[in-house]
Amino acid sequence: MSGPSAALAAPARQPLRAWQAAALRVYRASSGPDFLVTATPGAGKTAFALSLAAELLESRQVARVIVVAPTDHLRTQWAHAALAAGIVLDPNVGNGGRLRPDALGYVTTYAQVAARPAVHRSRTEHLRRTLVILDEIHHAGDGLSWGEAVAEAFEPARRRVALSGTPFRTRPDERIPFVRYEPGGDGSLESVADFGYGYRQALADGVVRPVVFAAYTGVSRWRNSAGEVVAASLTGGSSKAVEAAAWRTALDPGGQWVPHVLAAMDERLTQLRAGGMPDAAGLVLASDQDDARAYADIVRRVTGSRPVLILSDDRQASKRLSAFRGGTDRYAVCVRMISEGVDVPRAACLAWMTSYRTPLFFAQAVGRVLRARGPGESATVFLPAVRPLLALAAEIEGERNHVLPPPAPGAQLGDPLRRTDDDAAVPDACQPLGADAEFAHVLHAGRAVTASPVLTGADEEFLGLPGLLTAEQTAALLLQRDADHRRRATSTRTEEVAAERVKRDCASWQVAGALRREISTLVGQLAARTGAPHGVVHGRVRTAVPGPPSAAAPVDVLSARRDWLLEQTFRG
Repeated sequence: MSGPSAALAAPARQPLRAWQAAALRVYRASSGPDFLVTATPGAGKTAFALSLAAELLESRQVARVIVVAPTDHLRTQWAHAALAAGIVLDPNVGNGGRLRPDALGYVTTYAQVAARPAVHRSRTEHLRRTLVILDEIHHAGDGLSWGEAVAEAFEPARRRVALSGTPFRTRPDERIPFVRYEPGGDGSLESVADFGYGYRQALADGVVRPVVFAAYTGVSRWRNSAGEVVAASLTGGSSKAVEAAAWRTALDPGGQWVPHVLAAMDERLTQLRAGGMPDAAGLVLASDQDDARAYADIVRRVTGSRPVLILSDDRQASKRLSAFRGGTDRYAVCVRMISEGVDVPRAACLAWMTSYRTPLFFAQAVGRVLRARGPGESATVFLPAVRPLLALAAEIEGERNHVLPPPAPGAQLGDPLRRTDDDAAVPDACQPLGADAEFAHVLHAGRAVTASPVLTGADEEFLGLPGLLTAEQTAALLLQRDADHRRRATSTRTEEVAAERVKRDCASWQVAGALRREISTLVGQLAARTGAPHGVVHGRVRTAVPGPPSAAAPVDVLSARRDWLLEQTFRG
């Protein structure tokens, strides 16, 4: 291959958004090798990075490109986006393969870099004048070894561009390489971006959709570890432990909270599809794969639509996700695979049915429904009315209302379709007994808005389109429809759901037990080979695959730990 131009296809350049052009100007004026961009999810970070890469390649400031992404699916997504921009990147080179002769570089994952940093350092040096794009750079802080691996692998690079959907924090002893920090108020370090583009700016530019948060409360009932039956409301002002138990019980597929909220989201999707978004889709975000499978059954029973089930351990997951992205299916049910970086522009509703609640994860997951395709679109997020989530939603809502204030009293309603954005709260062991749901409020300007009694029948056409209904009117409409959603939920054969869950939990318990025994054996083998104590090896496993201790970890976490140990134990 004679040079970079040999792997440059004829680029189909898209016009840059104003923020992307501004970021390029700031980059050109910078002098260091490192550049960090934080841009709200859905704003177009990938397009910015590839435009920059094309410019640096054409000017011969760099000769090769390496992209590091969080997941395998995003690795493929990056390769497709790069090809559309005229840059051929190999997404399948792995840690042991050779770069395709027609490629200008390759796409890898943080996990692959952490497994063999020396391989990537050698490639970085061999490829010469390398640009490294670190997508969602905060993943380099998932474990101390990951950050060290990224530093070792890409220190020789000529240029490094880091991307993130939001500013992030880390502990002083786990600095992410190639990032500048300032001290945070809580003793942590906060990233300093060379260019930032927040939700408020993106909303004002029409790059993202305005979002409405619809919060649902309800009473949860469970049996605690002492055998006592406890009942508590999601919004009852309880202790954190009781709130967490009520939250987890509400998410149990055997109760009525989940089908009730899914019925509300289904009605919203029907309105969107009838009002100008015929392919509008909903995402259901679950805590684990068992719940995801159960939620998929509930979606089918409540809505009559068979959802696409996207699980990370399914070899067809990337294909399913790609098909959903370009198809017309009404729903996708997933765990974490769709929470970050995944581009599904037609997704307009999100059901938050997980106990994850970190600010970064929340912003990334909500970002899946924010990407705007045209004027007048909006996003709706249905979530439990618990304090941790309401606080996170209020931050985004506050940003929205700096840009889109509510309409003045008496303002004429118009048709917006024609107008020119793994820290789980784990409660003590409990046995869910049931939960019901009830619409609580919508969020507006950081406050909970209940309902206004004045609502006309025509208002139903405009649910959740900010700037058309006041917050009070939106709340009134959701409250008015709540009884219908409850009827739909209670007609979904709750007894069958509960029985299926018991069978599934039994099978899951047996699988988990076998995985724990296998992990114990592999830890012993790795300890014998390396001379490290068993406890140290267990700590390395927890760092590589974060999550609860093995005794409380779900099957998907145990399976990932088993796979990591196998790789370490039988490596070369």
